[in-house]
Amino acid sequence: MTDKIMIEVSYALPKKQIIIPILVTKDISVKEAIELSGIIKKFKEIDLSLNQVGIFGKLTTLDKILRDRDRIEIYRPLIADPKEIRRKRAAEGKQMKKGN
Repeated sequence: MTDKIMIEVSYALPKKQIIIPILVTKDISVKEAIELSGIIKKFKEIDLSLNQVGIFGKLTTLDKILRDRDRIEIYRPLIADPKEIRRKRAAEGKQMKKGN
């Protein structure tokens, strides 16, 4: 049995995505793996005190212990609130119907 596991650290921009595979020791946390990957040096806008993180699309905490083949995802802040966008679209749709 090995004391190493393979994980990936990913981050996506609107036109670019990076996935960094790394071999790490067992019992490593999300935060430690992100730091070890070097991704923070490549993307200065990543701030672990602000950016949310997840494993395979499910939000998690920085102290979560990783398992073999986990993919850490670092999320960017939303530019617009999806609920607000839906409200605006719905309101525009109603206005257009009234005008016909």
